[in-house]
Amino acid sequence: MEFLNHKINRKKDKFGIPLSEKMRPETLDDFVGQNHIMGKSAVLHKAIKEDKIFSMILWGPPGCGKTSLANIIANKTKSEFIQISAVLSGVKEIRSVIENARKSLYNFRKKTIFFVDEIHRFSKSQQDAFLKHVENGLITLIGATTQNPSYEIIPALLSRCRVFTFNSHSKKEIVKIVNRAVSDKVNGLGTFNLEFEPDALSYIIKTSDGDVRTALNSLELTVFYINKQCEHKEDKKKVTLDDIEEIFQKKVLLYDKSGEEHYNLISAFHKSLRGSDPDAAIYWIARMLLAGEDPLYIARRMVRFASEDIGVADNNALSVALNAMEAYRFLGYPEGEGALVQAAVYLSTAPKSNSIYKAYNKAKEVVDETGTLPVPCHIRNASTKLMKNLGYGEGYKYAHNYKGAYVPQDYLPEKIQNHEFYNPSDRGYEKVIKQRLDAWKGLKKSIKNHSL
Repeated sequence: MEFLNHKINRKKDKFGIPLSEKMRPETLDDFVGQNHIMGKSAVLHKAIKEDKIFSMILWGPPGCGKTSLANIIANKTKSEFIQISAVLSGVKEIRSVIENARKSLYNFRKKTIFFVDEIHRFSKSQQDAFLKHVENGLITLIGATTQNPSYEIIPALLSRCRVFTFNSHSKKEIVKIVNRAVSDKVNGLGTFNLEFEPDALSYIIKTSDGDVRTALNSLELTVFYINKQCEHKEDKKKVTLDDIEEIFQKKVLLYDKSGEEHYNLISAFHKSLRGSDPDAAIYWIARMLLAGEDPLYIARRMVRFASEDIGVADNNALSVALNAMEAYRFLGYPEGEGALVQAAVYLSTAPKSNSIYKAYNKAKEVVDETGTLPVPCHIRNASTKLMKNLGYGEGYKYAHNYKGAYVPQDYLPEKIQNHEFYNPSDRGYEKVIKQRLDAWKGLKKSIKNHSL
């Protein structure tokens, strides 16, 4: 098996190497961004500078510098540096790494730093395979992942690593990296004699969405295209916005329907509805739909929201959400999206109450605590003579026989008769319900007091 280590100069032969690879920083001074963890006084910066690397997980979106940082560590450290990709490797490769680490330690007194790119692709059994070797110090693990480590890394391994969270690059940082690539005559594009109009370069930077790799790959594609178009011209070639738009494909929005960003966006949408902000609700639903989210998933979340956060404060909310879901099923894409947005606006502007949600949770807690309490005899079903002889249904008062179709009567088991689960708010239709319940409670209380 062939491993990549710090002794291999990947820039020596530049033919066929992508620009994003050629422009990787080799020193701490070259690294751009992530100042919150890479500032000169930060722990990680000091650890790399002093060659005192510890096991860590580098977590962040694509193109934010995780692999570049590993590259710097590889160049800086005196330890053996082994790099593999979890996409292409398995337990066999891990065992080979461990064996190499043993040889380096016992034969040459050299520690091994083991860098695993996309470590979230390893199964639990594969992660278990090198856990004990991280524990006993045979290897120092550096894992890079775009997924939340809390979900993707086994707890035992995660507890032995320091997690560093990387952010997408700011526009200012992308500008700095792109300008460096354009002007660099050794590893970059400086030899192509190109001049980018400001709008053209801004387009590449904007559509990179904070992803350095995307920005550099797009830049390289643009240069290749323009160079082909003007290969017989010796004067300086200008790259215009029209050129960029002709060759540049629209970037798909950052979204992983099974990962953390999926939950972040649906959470933002749900909380915007709850916060009664229709503008934010429209924005987040647009983000999800344009990113390829299943529209019926969004519809199902709105149906749930109608009960959980509105309830009977507005009884129409549930109908609106269900109708929007059926409308999308009937119309499909793209016409049905309007129905979803309409429902989102209605839900965000409806009166809010979580009384139903709280009432049900409170009832579940009581059920868990008290178990299967017997049904009071007077409201049991007396369907046979034996049941009637046992007192089933005896003393039951038929509500319709009383004024206003209401008669004070106990319906809860004796042990929890005084429990109240539902406490309506004073918003929307619940205000009417509250008045009605208060009146019934008053009537019930007066009859009890009278009987005393």
